[in-house]
Amino acid sequence: MRQHEKRHRPRGRGRRPARSTPGSAPAKPPSSSPPSVDGARVVLVGYFSAKEKDFGALMDSAAWELAARGARIVGRLVQRRGVSDGGVAKMTLPFSSRTLLRSGKVREVAAACEEARADATVFVTPLTELQRRTLTVRLGCPVLSLGEALDANRRTGGMPG
Repeated sequence: MRQHEKRHRPRGRGRRPARSTPGSAPAKPPSSSPPSVDGARVVLVGYFSAKEKDFGALMDSAAWELAARGARIVGRLVQRRGVSDGGVAKMTLPFSSRTLLRSGKVREVAAACEEARADATVFVTPLTELQRRTLTVRLGCPVLSLGEALDANRRTGGMPG
């Protein structure tokens, strides 16, 4: 085979299917409609820029909104962006396009979910579909944004007990 006839070989990530680890069950894809938070044990997570000075009030408001729809807030965690590192230009960007948060914070949220036996994790920040899927697997419980959680309860009227 001549040099210019060599086959193009794909490089980089995403070219092969992911390997499954032995003994692990395949992750369930998230349902098309987000679960209701009525009666659910919920860990609330906020992701805020350092420019947002009133993030505590935003977390309180989100907790109140969820509690008004029957959720039981069993944990609250916050990731701040631009407090200790990162530039001003990056403050509005997520730390990770897959998880929004830094890896250490993801582990912290996962531990809080496990310890509290959370039924769901609600992010104050809107999430992409990729973030929602990735975090659902990493945290071990359904993950949704505050908007999705509030909309799900409006549509379903809450979960029957």
